[in-house]
Amino acid sequence: MEDNTPALLRKLLVSGYADFRMRLRRRFGSEEVADDVLHETWLRVQRMNDPGPIKSPLAYLLRIAMNIAEDRRETNGRLLNFVEVEELLHFADETHDPARIVEARDDIAAVQRALAELPARRRAIFLASRVEEMPHKDIARMYDVSIRIVEREVKAALVHCAERMGREVIQRFGPGAGKQS
Repeated sequence: MEDNTPALLRKLLVSGYADFRMRLRRRFGSEEVADDVLHETWLRVQRMNDPGPIKSPLAYLLRIAMNIAEDRRETNGRLLNFVEVEELLHFADETHDPARIVEARDDIAAVQRALAELPARRRAIFLASRVEEMPHKDIARMYDVSIRIVEREVKAALVHCAERMGREVIQRFGPGAGKQS
């Protein structure tokens, strides 16, 4: 192309707008970013003096857009986006709520009291299963009982703790899953 004036670059940008936008959207994964970069590209071409001979004006326009996007990424890399800010706000609300902290402490104390009421073997089996996450077969071997006995002891401990805390136990696995115990 002989005429590489900013007017030609603007004309190419306008005529290839949909293609540029699609390429940028695919490249950056966001229509919003693609639109912003495309708009800034238009503004740079508007302010441009004669760039001199350009071998490939379309590639030149894409390079301008990529440079703009890289500049924005570097600038915004230190900033949080809207979604990240929202997540942090919700996270902070949930973790620092004094009422939730008091409620959690009360629940822990209630579980400790309920566990103290259990027979020693049942409590030990329950803690091995739920706290130490020990497989039932290993617990059965350790206490010289069947796996079925371990399952019964764990279930009995869960039911006991739930009753003491005023909660319901819902079986999640096995026959009768989803039903209240």
